[in-house]
Amino acid sequence: QVQLVESGGGLVQAGGSLRLSCAASGLTFSMYSMGWFRQAPGKEREFVAAISWSGGSTYYADSVKGRFTVSRDNAKNTVYLQMMSLKPEDTAVYYCAASYRTTTPQAMAVSGKYAYWGQGTQVTVSS
Repeated sequence: QVQLVESGGGLVQAGGSLRLSCAASGLTFSMYSMGWFRQAPGKEREFVAAISWSGGSTYYADSVKGRFTVSRDNAKNTVYLQMMSLKPEDTAVYYCAASYRTTTPQAMAVSGKYAYWGQGTQVTVSS
């Protein structure tokens, strides 16, 4: 049974930082590209960042480029999202997701390409 478990969310002031983690089990982690998505109240779920299954490529939404960094540790079956210079508009539930060997930026930004999802972790940025 595949499980993705996010952690690291919380309440932070604007300008602060958080690091989210997503621990995966029940799948061959190194064969999956990993994505981060977020959903704010009343809004659609949106793409945030992704890292290819090889770890060689990363992709970001324009809204987080230069502030967020996605990385992975295949030895720990974990993907991370380092978030810096947080803004109130970053407030959302953040989800990690796994997509089997997806490689193109266009595909990695599409939630429908991800077969497995975590339960989400709340990030709240106060002004």
